[in-house]
Amino acid sequence: MPSEEFKQRRKKVMREMKKRSMALIVGHSASVRNGDVEYPFRQDSDFLYLTGFDEPDAAAVFLPGREEGEFVLFCREFDETRALWTGYFAGLDEAVNQFGADQAYSIEIFADKLPELISGYERIYYPIGGDAELDRQVVDAVSNLKGKVRSGVRPPRQLHDLAPLIHEMRLYKSEAELEAMQEAIRVSVRAHRRAMSYCQPGQYEYEVEAEIAHEFMRHGLRSAAYPSIVAGGNNACVLHYTRNDAPLKDGDLLLIDAGVECHGYASDITRTFPVNGKFSEEQKLLYECVLKAQLAAIDAIRPDRRWSEPHDAAVEVLTRGLVQLGLLKGRVSRLVRDEVYKTFYMHKTGHWLGMDVHDVGAYKTGQEQEWRKFEPGMVLTVEPGLYISEQCEQVDSRWRGIGIRIEDNIVVTEDGCRVLTAGAPKTVDEIESLMRGDHD
Repeated sequence: MPSEEFKQRRKKVMREMKKRSMALIVGHSASVRNGDVEYPFRQDSDFLYLTGFDEPDAAAVFLPGREEGEFVLFCREFDETRALWTGYFAGLDEAVNQFGADQAYSIEIFADKLPELISGYERIYYPIGGDAELDRQVVDAVSNLKGKVRSGVRPPRQLHDLAPLIHEMRLYKSEAELEAMQEAIRVSVRAHRRAMSYCQPGQYEYEVEAEIAHEFMRHGLRSAAYPSIVAGGNNACVLHYTRNDAPLKDGDLLLIDAGVECHGYASDITRTFPVNGKFSEEQKLLYECVLKAQLAAIDAIRPDRRWSEPHDAAVEVLTRGLVQLGLLKGRVSRLVRDEVYKTFYMHKTGHWLGMDVHDVGAYKTGQEQEWRKFEPGMVLTVEPGLYISEQCEQVDSRWRGIGIRIEDNIVVTEDGCRVLTAGAPKTVDEIESLMRGDHD
């Protein structure tokens, strides 16, 4: 991501703050897994969004109008002995040279330096309640200054939550962000195609998961955006199934929900296909019902349409299809109104997508809290599904044990929307053709 991108983000967030305000934010620390082993590090998304700094134990302070510079970064001082064990890390010089900080200090003195930096500002913006230690440090710094008011020191009088400002910015993706997401999607599409080509009855779910992880890794993307769901048969009716340890049976469907991360940006794709490469009649009927619902939802995405409209469109199509197949009985309008469809479809049709797989950004806005309207640059998922578990005795046994979800990533454009994940097969013919080996 270009350094200028982060600089412009910092400038924008400072413009959005009230006058005579400053802001601060902290990154994540390394987390111990066990013994001397740490979990793989993932930077706090908001911190990464504003700084591009992807190392643990860091803090950033933004000081509009300050003569010495508006961006102060606290991080670990470079230490050759430590680098011998853990590898390169930036240190104070590179915090300035590489990451654009106007000044850099050791993270060890952050709490001591804070009173000096906040002095003279009327308001502090920071992620209130997001980090207990930061909450304490801010309160201590303000208290420190209050004890010096007779000396002419002016402590801040107001605390504001920084998160909403950042999250509103993150909702609109720049070209550089879309490029990172498109690369994550490109690799994730390849992983889904590879899984379809590889899958056979008798394998275990984790064997297919390994093929997905291999495809991620071989393209240099080492972080999955979330734990992969590889769910065969009835396991697909568990929405967040991640055990991935069951055998794949001839005649079952396999639902895969998997995506990789690139430069901190996520992809999120779900495909459902037959383990043996051929949909049964019941599977095909349910699958095509879900696909029609997804296409209707995608068609409802365009500027000035509201967030709720794709979900409403999908629910209408799913409910009508369930009535036509005899799984629900009654008038479609009443079944929708009474949410009877939730027996088989219990989640929403999508979510925002970006640095987090379930990304930030309000779904409702204004005093009336109305569903917000789509605008160009927003990225979301569209993922309707049907889930008929083996325990669902209200339907004929031939429908049971079938879980289906189809998920694509969509960007809102000036005149409609664009499906970013179109390279992943999703029609019955495309899937069966790929699994027969008709094309790579």
